[in-house]
Amino acid sequence: MRIVVARLNHETNTFSPVVTTLASFDPQWDEAARIFGKDSNTALGAFHAYAERIGAELATPLAATANPSGPVDNEAFETMASAILRAVEAGCDAILLDLHGAMVTDRFDDAEGELLVRIRRIAPRVPLGVALDLHGNVTQRMVDNCDCIVGFKTYPHVDMYATGEHVTRIIDALLNGAASPRQHRVHPPMLAATLRMNTSVAGAMTDIVDLAIEAEKRDGVHAVTLFGGFPIADMPQTGVCVVVVADDADTAKAMAGEIAEQAWRRRAEFLYDELPLEVSLTAAAEASQRPGKGPVLLLDHGDNCMSGGTCDTMDVLEAMLGMGLDGIVAGPICDPAAVEALISAGAGATTTIDLGNKMKAEGFVAPRAPLKLQGHVAAISDGNYIVSGPIYTGQLCRMGRAVKFETANASILITELPHEPWDLGVFHCAGLDPLAARFLLLKSRMYCRPVFEPRSKAVVECASSGVTSSNYELFTFRRLARPIYPLDADVRWAPAA
Repeated sequence: MRIVVARLNHETNTFSPVVTTLASFDPQWDEAARIFGKDSNTALGAFHAYAERIGAELATPLAATANPSGPVDNEAFETMASAILRAVEAGCDAILLDLHGAMVTDRFDDAEGELLVRIRRIAPRVPLGVALDLHGNVTQRMVDNCDCIVGFKTYPHVDMYATGEHVTRIIDALLNGAASPRQHRVHPPMLAATLRMNTSVAGAMTDIVDLAIEAEKRDGVHAVTLFGGFPIADMPQTGVCVVVVADDADTAKAMAGEIAEQAWRRRAEFLYDELPLEVSLTAAAEASQRPGKGPVLLLDHGDNCMSGGTCDTMDVLEAMLGMGLDGIVAGPICDPAAVEALISAGAGATTTIDLGNKMKAEGFVAPRAPLKLQGHVAAISDGNYIVSGPIYTGQLCRMGRAVKFETANASILITELPHEPWDLGVFHCAGLDPLAARFLLLKSRMYCRPVFEPRSKAVVECASSGVTSSNYELFTFRRLARPIYPLDADVRWAPAA
């Protein structure tokens, strides 16, 4: 038996000015992809383990992941898709794909759907299983061109490997003649705010995911996924949906409608009402005076790397300094020009830099002038580290060259590439101790929480004007299917429709 397994992952923020090229994916091919996937804490890692367990020959054409950013260069997509298609053309008995579900290229609105259509042309009857991110904007085209879709049930995503295992159980049953799965997708017209998809706290998302898990225990039901969707993608398919895999089409349809109706009934709970920045910073200052260990964790969710943020919006840091707050550790802030200037100045040098506010997004208000800061170059690093977990455990991450820049009130990590602060190694590789700070400012929304939240005395979410804001009024949607809640508050919907 020969199994093709591959990973091609990108969450596309169509409003982001951060370009997405082939290099953004750091693609690993063939043997390098096999080595990457073998021990990775991803769905791809689970696919490898399954193939080895059943003694199958393994074809690993690609392992490629890019941080969320703007639309993918179509030539890059074609290069990576072609590698997968060539492996399928060589012949196989099963195909297992670790995709995202919200990839957009400069040619294709639905890149995953396009890839699956091409695979089905080559191998129309080969069992094909797909693992997707909880934030996938899942299309009917995706559902129609594979045998099963299973999405993450956690955010932050700590069940990537478990999701891959779930896919393999369904495909294994199909291969052995124990199942002939059917799928159904229901797409209620609603946008869910990303900050309302946190499954580590009580709320509508957690409750409905629990309903999905219970539904999977019913006879004939193989998988039930509530996809929160990725709301800052100006595409017709954007938004919440439910996908069910079951033994028969009627069961899948009924179950998908049942779960989607629960999400629709609680749609108001998926809205995020962000506070004015000055209110959040006042709360942070008050929290810093309370007893307890660790910093006050401030999350600049309007400029979140893992939603396509530029990581150079200075709103929150500038406001903190304006309030006279000190003991700040901030970063990573992406500013290649500042990194170059600081490295040229040399370790130990005292200098003045213009930091951030350099990337303009089309359709957004132009950023203010860069933040002028005086300080000294405390450390220079290659910006590489190994993730300690629980997300992407063991993976080598690269931030580009990194500099620790010390000012009177803040220690700032400045990098050449946007990067999610999901691990202590982000700071340790440049000689910063984030846990010794009074205030720890991260350009993050959720991925940092498993590591930093338990070590902080308080968490304060901070609004900024970046391209990952939770304020939909900042975005000009032109292609989004309308009407949709909450942009159209009076929209009516029922599963039968």
